[in-house]
Amino acid sequence: MSSSKRRKRIGILTAGGDCPGLNAAIRGVGKTAIVAHGMEVIGFRAGYLGLINNDYLELKESQLSGILTLGGTILGTSREKPFKLVGNGGETKEKPEHIIRNYEELGLDALVCIGGNGTMKTANMLAQEGLNVVGIPKTIDNDVWGTDVTFGFDSAVQIATDAIDRLHTTANSHQRVMIIEVMGHTAGWLALYAGMAGGGDIILLPELPYNIRSVCKKIEKRYEENKPYSIVVVAEGIEHPKKGSAASYLAEAIQTYTGIETRETVLGYIQRGGSPTPMDRILATRYGAFAAECIAENCFGVMVSVIDNDLKTVPLQEVGGKLRLVDPNHPLILEGRKMGTSFGDEY
Repeated sequence: MSSSKRRKRIGILTAGGDCPGLNAAIRGVGKTAIVAHGMEVIGFRAGYLGLINNDYLELKESQLSGILTLGGTILGTSREKPFKLVGNGGETKEKPEHIIRNYEELGLDALVCIGGNGTMKTANMLAQEGLNVVGIPKTIDNDVWGTDVTFGFDSAVQIATDAIDRLHTTANSHQRVMIIEVMGHTAGWLALYAGMAGGGDIILLPELPYNIRSVCKKIEKRYEENKPYSIVVVAEGIEHPKKGSAASYLAEAIQTYTGIETRETVLGYIQRGGSPTPMDRILATRYGAFAAECIAENCFGVMVSVIDNDLKTVPLQEVGGKLRLVDPNHPLILEGRKMGTSFGDEY
């Protein structure tokens, strides 16, 4: 067989935090690559660590059946950053060199990197080193630049919304303020969507500076209007002056200023676990299949994305180091304000 007709061999890895839909994306890449294009597929264990340590397994079509609905990732993941400290007088380029050598010795034609912002940044660095790379964006935070939506987000919104729904009944029964803290260090997408879907009375986002007095005035006004409880949805990354969680700070401050009994709930890793929603299964499958098509067409150095529901590619060099943040004038915020939802910035 001539080299021009040699079967392509590709690698897949999942890096960064886990989230629902990773297995659906692995399946989308692998099945499309194997069935439609006759490629060989291997999966690297534990993200970039597997690529550094040459720790991998062959992925056959049969191994990709039955994983669509599974949470987590069959390949495992890690937060390994192989280029960390390179060029900063610390670590040498030993890890990137291991990656390049293993990529070449395994005879890979391309590498699919599934992950969030950090993963895409590393993927771009590997592309600059000469590797054929395609990125697939995932994160429950929905903050990857260059795409309208990441898989994992819809599942997290559903989990957080369900939690808010349940807190409504407890808050009403005890006439309390209930604070629910969701993930989102820098971007408030999850707090915004879950807060609006769950009927949050106050929603606090990292992108919108809030005033604790304004928050308390909103709560007091609700009580004056015979609304005996309030739901506050807060992203973990909002600024606050004390150690500990944002929710614990708010609970203490609200109870001190208003005298109203206040309780907090921090959802934590619950938001990242479990089976993906149907929407995330479809999105991850679309991303995975499109990534395989990009490889078949020798389109590399890109991240697959969805813009206005159309699949597109974005150069990896444009993605790394950027964040997709909530615009203070986002239509959902403007609509929320019209309905009386507070974002903590009213004076």
